[in-house]
Amino acid sequence: MARSEQIRSIVSQIPDPELERSFGDLRMLSDVVMDGTAIVVRIELPTPAYPAPERITQLIERQVTPLLDAGQSLRVEITSRVRGKDAGGRVGLKVHNIIAVGSGKGGVGKSTVAASLACGLHTMGCRVGLMDADVYGPSIPHMMNAKGRPGATEIQDSQGNKIVRMEPIDVGGLKLMSMGFFIEEGQSVVWRGPMLHKALTQFLSDTQWGELDYLIIDLPPGTGDVSLTLSQLVGLAGAVIVCTPQQVALLDAIKAVDMYQKVNVPLLGFVENMSGEIFGRGGARKVAGELKIPFLGEIPMEGCIREYCDRGQIMQMLTEDNPSRDALLNMCRQVAMQVVRELVRSPAGPVLEIL
Repeated sequence: MARSEQIRSIVSQIPDPELERSFGDLRMLSDVVMDGTAIVVRIELPTPAYPAPERITQLIERQVTPLLDAGQSLRVEITSRVRGKDAGGRVGLKVHNIIAVGSGKGGVGKSTVAASLACGLHTMGCRVGLMDADVYGPSIPHMMNAKGRPGATEIQDSQGNKIVRMEPIDVGGLKLMSMGFFIEEGQSVVWRGPMLHKALTQFLSDTQWGELDYLIIDLPPGTGDVSLTLSQLVGLAGAVIVCTPQQVALLDAIKAVDMYQKVNVPLLGFVENMSGEIFGRGGARKVAGELKIPFLGEIPMEGCIREYCDRGQIMQMLTEDNPSRDALLNMCRQVAMQVVRELVRSPAGPVLEIL
């Protein structure tokens, strides 16, 4: 009769179809046990956004089934737990992965992509926060139909001192923080750099985010100093660059690539937004290939995206049947998996660490 130790050895050497490292190296093989006459192989995925996990079951069945004796059966149980490294940096956040969403210029749908990414990961079962760092043009509250002013709560630090933290606005379990919660609608923010730096620091360090799998940060457009501030305060898992297909937008996106490289922020890849007849299609994929940067997906120019965003129903856009849903969810999966790939490629890799 096949023994669990023998099966464990075989399964641990099977390469993961997405990460191309063995399940043993990646610590994705959590256990092999006997349950009566059944051999149970337990695999733990590094993110609930892992695409098509049934491929793993098929790989294991292909390798293990020929070893089973008459009367034995195989059962593959797949669970998930988001992996990451310490991203708290100087502000002590309890977040597995912090993802910045930026663009080389305004008007490319960066905030829509950031909000869709946060909502998509949330619908997949992840603990997610969304921080609107676009202080001059905060649009996340409207897109998420979130209103009110963040409350305050008193907690004790590790030394027993009482400190006050802001409570993020909760939208169906997704945590939000934005300058839009502190100003009147239509009011402008006229700040110099030091005030911007202070606001971002407070949003990160003085907000009671709790434990998160992902914190998505919607950056201001362009190549200003916000990315430098973030790179100094926290450990970013990487940056997603949003651009439209036309050449003028791609030129600005290339500048954003250069900026992130200068501040040593990993580039998770390009998202091409508003693909279609008006702006064309495939420009971002072409540039990503030339720069050897991952391409994370193409989001078509569909009227339903505007309609859902205008109504503040991005979460519903990702759970209801509409022409954009599959493209947006595919983008979310690609971003999450690219975060894992960066973790595997890090000096501590290929082992997937967890906080």
